[in-house]
Amino acid sequence: MAKRSGGKDYFGLGHLVSVILAIFPPIAWILGFLTRLKEGHLLAAIIRLVFGFTIVWILDLVLLILNGRILRVL
Repeated sequence: MAKRSGGKDYFGLGHLVSVILAIFPPIAWILGFLTRLKEGHLLAAIIRLVFGFTIVWILDLVLLILNGRILRVL
């Protein structure tokens, strides 16, 4: 069976593992920062580092549960 490329965040981890990691704010904050760095979005990584523990974390968690992807704008 082919792997699904969409819906995997946090370094290609599965949906359930990503949701579990996103529940804990410090882990989600660090992983969101590292994910943006890996994608080459330096400005987004800095914004995540500064503001990632607030509303961005809640948006990531909700979108990860509903859509299977974290917020890609920031």
